[in-house]
Order: sequence, then structure tokens, then C-alpha cells
Amino acid sequence: MTSIDPDTPETNDRPRRVPAAQAMRGAAQQLGELLGTAPESVSALQPTQDGWLADVEVVELERVPDTMTIMASYRVTLDTQGMLLGYERLRRYARGQLDRGR
Repeated sequence: MTSIDPDTPETNDRPRRVPAAQAMRGAAQQLGELLGTAPESVSALQPTQDGWLADVEVVELERVPDTMTIMASYRVTLDTQGMLLGYERLRRYARGQLDRGR
């Protein structure tokens, strides 16, 4: 007879998803480590079936005046535990640029 430990999840159960705030911090921190820069902000976060998608804004090139600094928006894919699985740069833009027609 086998014993079932109530603290051990069954093999077919999915791991619990980290909370949104933890996913946001993890996306920014892990991307920053890979790129070697401090992210400015997380502009979007969305749960997926397999984890999280986050859009992280990063300074790519400092310029003077500050409104001419080149920024980039990265899409970060995280698993349910908040670990980075991949990332891609979506766009580059000047810090002072407004989105039009979006």
C-alpha cells in the first residue's frame, strides 16, 4: 500500500502561478541582468496558459536632452514560477515620443 503525502503535489497538477507583482519584478530584474541595464518600467503584464507575458521598457542609449534618449520595449515570456523563458525587442523609440494611431 502506498502512502500519499498531502504536501506533495500530484504529477499531473500544474505548479501554482506566482502573483502578478512578483511576475512584474521578476520580468524586469531578469531582463535587466541579461541586457546589463536597469529597466525603467513594466508597461504591460498578462497571464497566459503557461505563465506570464510582460512588456518591459529599457533605456538603450542615453542622450541629451533626456527626451531624445532611445528607449526600447521588450516582450518577456515567463513560466508559471516567474522564470524567464525568452524575450524579444518589440520597438525602439525616443523617450519623448507619443504613440499615435495605436
